[in-house]
Amino acid sequence: MAFYRGYRTLWGQSHQRVDRNGVTIWLDRTSGSGFKSVKPYRSGYFGTSIKLQSGYTAGVNTAFYLSNSEAHPGNHDEVDIEFLGKTFDEPYTLQTNVYIRGSGDGRIIGREMKFHLWFDPTKNFHHYAIIWNPRELIFLVDDVPIRRYARKSAATFPLRPMWVYGSIWDASAWATDDGKYKADYRYQPFVATYKNFKAMGCTAYAPRWCRAATASPYRSGGMTRQQYSAMRWVQRNHMVYNYCWDSSRDRSLTPECRM
Repeated sequence: MAFYRGYRTLWGQSHQRVDRNGVTIWLDRTSGSGFKSVKPYRSGYFGTSIKLQSGYTAGVNTAFYLSNSEAHPGNHDEVDIEFLGKTFDEPYTLQTNVYIRGSGDGRIIGREMKFHLWFDPTKNFHHYAIIWNPRELIFLVDDVPIRRYARKSAATFPLRPMWVYGSIWDASAWATDDGKYKADYRYQPFVATYKNFKAMGCTAYAPRWCRAATASPYRSGGMTRQQYSAMRWVQRNHMVYNYCWDSSRDRSLTPECRM
């Protein structure tokens, strides 16, 4: 879909440029920018092609995500694809994350998996997508699944309707090497371009029989053997952090890691 058909500016309108192909947003010392889908969804496939800025971008967070934070402040759900800015000699980190019922509101219970991509995301556009259905969340890069987050209980899975968002903002407190490197506005503006928006799924107002999106052609959902193989390759060669493997985390807060 064209940007103007499915999305609206949420904040930082002066730091946003919409054209026929998509939207460019940027961060400088005065502001960042964000946009939001017109419709809320209860399941679906949500994707966009993004090109990131090269050079020093430490502290900058460029995101494409699902959330219901405005509908449920202090008790929201969120599913993130985030690009964490870099220093000159380091690659971008793609962070996937899942928050459930307020776990991102003050009492942070993140479910992060982080990756260094097998390509340079500043050279060309690449497609990033989230599949969300009642059984699972699947994160994809150029149609390659990089993470599957299964519904193991209602307490650890987002089930309430969410909107689709994109944003660029200053996350210097934590984004790059746990906050060691901050945004340096000598290199502003920090720019990201989004195009090729896709949203296919059941809106919050769709009838009960609306069929949820899946990653494979199987009516039962799930992924194919080839998709599982591709995901294992990504995680074996390009994953740099998995919250379930972090011994410093309180495992009682993430019971899905033990299921």
